[in-house]
Amino acid sequence: MDIIIYLIQLIQYQYKVIGQLLLFICKYIPLKQWGFDDSHSPKYQKFKIDKLPKIISRKQDWDWKDLISFYEQRYHKTIKPVFRHGECNVPEDCRCFSCNAPFQYLMWNDGKKQSQLLCKVCQSRFNPSSESRFTKTHVLKCPHCSHTLIKIKDRKHFAIYKCINDKCSYYLQNLKKVDKEDLANNKHKYKLHYIYREFQINFFDMDLNSLPKNASSLKFTKHDQNVLGLCLSYKINLGLSLRKTAQALNDIHGISISHQQVANYLKTAAICIKPFVDNYDYKVGDVFTADETYIKIRGVKGYIWFIMDAVKRSIIGYQISDNRGVGPCILSMRMAFSHLKELPKNFKFIADGYSAYPLAAQQFFIQTQGKLNFDITQVIGLTNDDEVSREHRPFKQMIERLNRTYKASYRPTNGFDNIDGANYDLTLWVAYYNFLRPHKYNNYKVLNEVEQLKHADNMPGKWQLLIYLGQQTILNLQQAEDSNCS
Repeated sequence: MDIIIYLIQLIQYQYKVIGQLLLFICKYIPLKQWGFDDSHSPKYQKFKIDKLPKIISRKQDWDWKDLISFYEQRYHKTIKPVFRHGECNVPEDCRCFSCNAPFQYLMWNDGKKQSQLLCKVCQSRFNPSSESRFTKTHVLKCPHCSHTLIKIKDRKHFAIYKCINDKCSYYLQNLKKVDKEDLANNKHKYKLHYIYREFQINFFDMDLNSLPKNASSLKFTKHDQNVLGLCLSYKINLGLSLRKTAQALNDIHGISISHQQVANYLKTAAICIKPFVDNYDYKVGDVFTADETYIKIRGVKGYIWFIMDAVKRSIIGYQISDNRGVGPCILSMRMAFSHLKELPKNFKFIADGYSAYPLAAQQFFIQTQGKLNFDITQVIGLTNDDEVSREHRPFKQMIERLNRTYKASYRPTNGFDNIDGANYDLTLWVAYYNFLRPHKYNNYKVLNEVEQLKHADNMPGKWQLLIYLGQQTILNLQQAEDSNCS
């Protein structure tokens, strides 16, 4: 009897120890294969966008002839070519980098070294064999101390410029706020100098309405348009995989179809529907909320960007990318702002603490010359640690619920084979979410009622009408382009 009591006590002790070990592992040891590991977002580092720099243009509309004529009018003297005591060894094809004066007005300024030329017309000094400062069309200067910014790093889409002036007021002000002892050992944690990011790719020139390649035809040989509507209903509405959709068509309707044919139908439908979804007038409000989430493309993390109208809950901007840079963020924001004729008075753009959103907002200000001037309201973390997070937390929860809704339909697919497949699937899902899905928020009605869709009796018929509306939108866009060209 004593042995049984001892064994029970030992088991209880082991159970307690195992529980403590599991709690320690969950807290402090990161596991690579968590369930739904694509839903865990990293912690953001605090990010701050500085003011725009001063841009000093070096472009000049005058040359050496204008300077000579001005000198004659002002001083009544003529600038003559250089009088040379010996043989001229300045190359005949060499011209002044500043005023474009010919070699007759150039002389060596450093004696026998002959590495620096002096222009007699504009008094500029330059090295003819190396890249000169006169080749720059503009110079970036710090807005606080007017010191010239120095390029310190080249990133994928932008270059980073920094003010290295130790007497800059911005630097001295930030230096007062930090602990000097901690600064000596952890200098990388602090941002003290003024920094500007100059983008080298113009994401505003990219076409948002370009159609993907390798689409199938809608001329049906073996099946008809009703089968296409069934494929869309099972795959998008019910969230089945391609193989499950093909199996459902075979088991329920007796339609023998391969999963590849289902994929081809979905691809063609997405190409037709996308122009209608992107160009529809959603009558958006004055609050946008945005977030990015993760998907898997061939086992590698990809990113989906969503922008939602907080009033009607419609998705007005979406993008899939293989990177988490500023470029995809700008493209999704361009799609969202295309539904606005002008920025509302009390406009708010609510996002998380990721640094791409403030950078994208700054690029919109630069590109539109101040017409689209808005701030990013950042809701950081999961707890309301500040007044901003406390006030705007409901808007952030809207976009988080949207992410979870999409993930519920995405997970049965086990990821995508390529980024084009992910784009096709997302386009169809956004069309379903905005026009076909009943929402509890809207009393179980669709978010955007389209008159033509009311005449359809079932869901396959509604998908067919959406394809028809997309085709009409494509025709209207083509006619608008032809009228602009003529």
